[in-house]
Amino acid sequence: MSEILCRGLVRIFATDGVEVQALQGLDLEVEAGDLVAVVGASGSGKSTLLGILSGLDTPTGGSAVVAGTDLLTMGRRDRVVYQRRTVGFVWQQTSRNLLPYLTAAENVRLVLDLGGGPRADRAARTDELLDLLQVADVADRYPAEMSGGQQQRVAIAVAVANRPRVLLADEPTGELDEATSADVLEALRAVNAATGTTTLIVTHDPTVSEHVARTVQIRDGRTSTEVLRRTATDADGVRRDVAEEFAVLDRVGRLQLPHDVVEALDLRDRVRLRLQDDHVQVRRDRDDTRDETRGDAREDARGSTGEES
Repeated sequence: MSEILCRGLVRIFATDGVEVQALQGLDLEVEAGDLVAVVGASGSGKSTLLGILSGLDTPTGGSAVVAGTDLLTMGRRDRVVYQRRTVGFVWQQTSRNLLPYLTAAENVRLVLDLGGGPRADRAARTDELLDLLQVADVADRYPAEMSGGQQQRVAIAVAVANRPRVLLADEPTGELDEATSADVLEALRAVNAATGTTTLIVTHDPTVSEHVARTVQIRDGRTSTEVLRRTATDADGVRRDVAEEFAVLDRVGRLQLPHDVVEALDLRDRVRLRLQDDHVQVRRDRDDTRDETRGDAREDARGSTGEES
């Protein structure tokens, strides 16, 4: 079952009479319980997508449904309920995730108090999450007394405290060093595995993809490629990680070839397509190729008229 489903998503921003199309018919589907990374360069549209999925922004066109909620038809009251109960959010800036005058445990407990429920359950839930995120030892510390990695792990605990169906993380490792980033990403994976919360990580950091089974790349406002990772066992019984890259085909048959493929083959302007039995061949279209084709055509013409060269 799809927990996130976007079809033909469009977002246009207009400033001083100039329109910028941040999303250009984006398609995205994430199954319930999946852990997915969305990567892309600055300006690719990934932050715009996250703003829409979080309920902070509204798309210009297309459709977006998260956990059964239609994001295009939400009213103001529905939006508040959606943000409190359906989605959890982790910001890049550690200072935006936690209230500085509350301890780690109090930050988590505040979300549970606002959500209601038996008081005894709230205390147990707080302890459970801090243990899961391996920050129980800083439960009584204020954010300023924690490292950046500890703050982000507490922020994840806050984001999932009310058991949201979807967890959204916006560049959660953007302010962290490489080792600490790996710890935070493993924490996100641990929460996903333990709770089954559908998790979407948006980032420009390509190393994030090493921690997830599926990576979706956005380019020019549309999903362009996906990388799927799995563990396979060879004939000798040796287990190894396998990564496969796929181009994403939209509903009208458009696809974007990976940038490294385009550069490696020096593809420009247009390409030559040839349908094979089980695949489509994509080749460069160059003057020398066209000359060869014309030469073959002339030879065929001479052969059909009986002429000799």
